[in-house]
Amino acid sequence: MDIALFSPSSLFHDDEDDTSSGEEDTESQQSYVERSHKFPGMELVIREFSFHQLNANLLWPGTFAFAEWLVEHRPSIEGRHCLELGSGTGALAIFLRRLLNLDITTSDYNDEEIEENIAHNCRVNGITPVLPHIKHTWGDTFPTADPDWDLIIASDILLYVKQYANLIKTLLFLLKSYKPKDNNARPQAKDEQSGGQSVSLPRPAFLMSWRRRIGKEDESLFFSGCEDAGLEVKHLGSRVYCIKPRETTTNGDQIEII
Repeated sequence: MDIALFSPSSLFHDDEDDTSSGEEDTESQQSYVERSHKFPGMELVIREFSFHQLNANLLWPGTFAFAEWLVEHRPSIEGRHCLELGSGTGALAIFLRRLLNLDITTSDYNDEEIEENIAHNCRVNGITPVLPHIKHTWGDTFPTADPDWDLIIASDILLYVKQYANLIKTLLFLLKSYKPKDNNARPQAKDEQSGGQSVSLPRPAFLMSWRRRIGKEDESLFFSGCEDAGLEVKHLGSRVYCIKPRETTTNGDQIEII
């Protein structure tokens, strides 16, 4: 798959149609709305941009559906070293830290406003120090040379078809360059006390929930692009997908999804 050149602003409007001034953009990006959102077992106060050119201002319904799935399958993610792509407001990562004390890092476009807003939402919801954050635009060189996250998650990030190639490029790096730390190289122990259904996930794995409705042809472009790039896609149900590097040799390091 060819890697498409990317300008963040091109996600939302054509350059020739953009008549807004930089002053107007700045003013709108600094306007916020604070809302209470109900997650399983808790309520979070999340500050959202009234407008943001990179669309980091919204909590979409898929976030809450994914949160419910993760709670139902909590033995599968507890103890994992996690990175969230497309964190937006940081709400899902904050929820997982508070509920499971999950070791999680947020990530979104290389944009200072997004990082500052996630930090704000962490503090408002009692997460101090704030969650670590990585500014990364998909397809660009990843800031960390040796990624050690054994679980990457994302919710509703397939809206912009032109970004699929760049997203896959980032996923390939994170999954195929994965170098485990000593404390997360062990097979995951299942916590029988926590309840929930157990799904055995490989290390590393990309766990994605997709609830936004787009054309089937567009949706299939992402999954076929993953397959063409050497990744294996498995639907776990409830529109949750697990993506991992395709097996080429039998080395015992990968765990088959059951």
